[in-house]
Amino acid sequence: MSKIISIRISDEIEEKLSKIARETERAKSFHIKKAIENYLDQFADYQIALDRLNDKDDKIISSEEVRKLLGV
Repeated sequence: MSKIISIRISDEIEEKLSKIARETERAKSFHIKKAIENYLDQFADYQIALDRLNDKDDKIISSEEVRKLLGV
């Protein structure tokens, strides 16, 4: 199921979006949906990293230790 929402964007962003839509022969809505999906995925990853960083019980491993564990 899909929902319809409306947003306001600047003329500059709309121009860039229109250009990408023309170049890829895809609808602007396709690119907006993909951009939002990408943002939400990255935000979730960011939130997990931030939560782990703030967790005082979570052991921090140095890059050197990781390389040693991986045999790199």
